[in-house]
Amino acid sequence: MPNAFGNFHDFCRDSTLPVCNLFYDSPARGGRGFGGCQLRGISLSGGRHLANLGSIIICGLAILVSLMLLWRSEKKRAAVGRREMQLFLMGYILVSICEIITVGGFPLKSTIRIAFTGIHLGAIVATIWILLLNAVVGYQLMDDGTPLSIGLILISAVALFVGTGYIALDTGYGWTDRFDPWLVAPKKNIGLYVLYQLVPLVFLVVFFILEAILVLRVLGEFKPLWFLSGAALLFAIGQIFQYVISTHLCNRTNGRINGALFETLFTLLSVIALWTFWSSITEDDWPPPVGGVPNDNYP
Repeated sequence: MPNAFGNFHDFCRDSTLPVCNLFYDSPARGGRGFGGCQLRGISLSGGRHLANLGSIIICGLAILVSLMLLWRSEKKRAAVGRREMQLFLMGYILVSICEIITVGGFPLKSTIRIAFTGIHLGAIVATIWILLLNAVVGYQLMDDGTPLSIGLILISAVALFVGTGYIALDTGYGWTDRFDPWLVAPKKNIGLYVLYQLVPLVFLVVFFILEAILVLRVLGEFKPLWFLSGAALLFAIGQIFQYVISTHLCNRTNGRINGALFETLFTLLSVIALWTFWSSITEDDWPPPVGGVPNDNYP
């Protein structure tokens, strides 16, 4: 059996992932597709199609919701990790903007779509890394919101953004021919597989573990855990739609919709739940810890 590690063919056949725009078989590059149900969406003039109108609309809504959460975060001036949470929301806005182009299916030139795909993949990795660092900030290992804290987050996030984006763009444009042998068959790119598929998953698992420990062991509260668990559940449901249910939806609707629409929706709901969780652990009415001695590190 051939080694499937790094192989995107089955993912691209059954789902609508931005990384698939980089391969020669992608319809976005004039290819014939990956052998599964091809998302066509609604018909336009000249035989063109707008493939994923639902995702486009939800991404637009996600941008508006994120702007509102940015504004509400700004009003929580005493909240721990306020600036860091705003960085995460700005990253999510960038991801949503890119998703409109890469997953939305606008009839664009392949060179433009490849460029947005590189930015999209880099933004996904960097944004989830920022989310992980939000959990670390909660432990107050250094003062939050300071130039040092923000600087370290931005420098590390930019490094991940540039690294992931470069590999994606080199794959799509063939700057070095490093990835050309893998573009046709078996659609394999170990670098992007690790950075786009595996690393964000590890970041998310560590984030949820750190936040659960913070809530239960430091704050001694259970209510915020409901919001955190809800965020994890909503995100997981979105991934199930993307990777499992998508191909069945596409076949049943003759290519009109697939799981990408619901993945975008549930990811938005998960981000809202994450912000609500963060807001709930930065309230000013937490009871003092046992012994009555206030903890100045937590509001």
